[in-house]
Amino acid sequence: MERRDVEHRTIAKVKRRLVPFLVTCYFVAYLDRVNVGFAALTMNKDLGLSASAFGFGAGIFFLAYFLFEVPSNLFLERVGARKWIARIMCTWGIVSGATAFIGGERSFFIVRVLLGIAEAGFFPGIIFYITLWFPAVYRARIIGYFMAAIPLSTVIGAPLSGWLLGLDGLMGLKGWQWLFIIEAVPALILSVVVFFYLTDRPIDATWLADDERAWLVARLQHEHAKRETVRRYSVREALLNPRVLALSLVYFGAVATNYGLSFFLPQIVKAFGVSNVQAGLVTALPYVVGSISIVWWGHRSDRRLERRFHLVIPLVVASAGIAVSTALENPVMKMTALSIAGFGIFGCMPVFWTFPTAFLGGAAAAGGIALINSIGNLAGFAGPYAVGRIKDWTGSYTGGLLSLAAAGFAAAVIVLALHHDHSLERVSDTGVEPSAETI
Repeated sequence: MERRDVEHRTIAKVKRRLVPFLVTCYFVAYLDRVNVGFAALTMNKDLGLSASAFGFGAGIFFLAYFLFEVPSNLFLERVGARKWIARIMCTWGIVSGATAFIGGERSFFIVRVLLGIAEAGFFPGIIFYITLWFPAVYRARIIGYFMAAIPLSTVIGAPLSGWLLGLDGLMGLKGWQWLFIIEAVPALILSVVVFFYLTDRPIDATWLADDERAWLVARLQHEHAKRETVRRYSVREALLNPRVLALSLVYFGAVATNYGLSFFLPQIVKAFGVSNVQAGLVTALPYVVGSISIVWWGHRSDRRLERRFHLVIPLVVASAGIAVSTALENPVMKMTALSIAGFGIFGCMPVFWTFPTAFLGGAAAAGGIALINSIGNLAGFAGPYAVGRIKDWTGSYTGGLLSLAAAGFAAAVIVLALHHDHSLERVSDTGVEPSAETI
């Protein structure tokens, strides 16, 4: 009982210290990444951007992200999260704010590339950071809490962005320019806070009691040793591992459903004949559902100690919801289908990230997580570009949305075919399977 009391106190304290702050940081990161979708409601007309050009510019962020992701995460593992994440947030805040001053296609493409370079390593860095602080059996729910920032950034950011577009003409600037400027400020402020607030590793956590720090360090070392008795991966082996590459394809499909929809959803909703502020409110609906599923579904996976079908089911739901929405003309029915898709799009995310962290540790985990995220996020380029290109060809979003649905379904098939062992998660530091009360 004493050991469980220490565990309960330690995990609760680490959650209180880290989770709300990391959620806030990712909220700001994601808002700065996708606010271009709301800016497009007026920016595209002002700059003369076609749907293809906008989709290419929105997605080219991820090509730069892909190239710099692995080096960035390996560097984070070497110098520590505190310094490197602070650097990332500072540079992306500067570049995101600079988007307000683009003048056409070329400058739009350039600033999106620079934003991808600036932000590379942030998300996989935080996922790796979570593995340094939380035992495996807690990770799906913790990642779910962290990734709840994705739908929340739209639930809050969509109405906010719609309102900021109404500042058109203030001090001679367009509304979309104010959107980029104002939403960049929090990243710059948080970059300073990160430097002084984060602790790199549990061994350095003076804010934990001695017995709490000792328990956490021992538990994480025990899990690391268990992984390495099965197989110890070098960084090179992790990057070439077939399971890592297969998981990259799974994540590609999951990301395609997310970004392909999020960059164009405001424009789809705007076509209903609503105002910019109303478009922001309606766009938020699938993300309200997603903010619930991303927390609840990850917690359910931890509680049941089951991963495979907790990943497959939301992938299928996401694909089905998107596909069905293309056959519906009624705005209420279409948004209902897309809201159901939102459950799957976000419900799969926290469960997915338990897969690579179940067999990779140390620098291999940093490299493997970064590779999966970088390859998967290429869908952030392919999805928006495909939707935009097909829209220009056909005059409709139907073909593009169906391609996103197909990508999500293919990801579900790969998961079913992929052998993966999560048995290490079932073993506590006492050598017994933890009870539902413990986890």
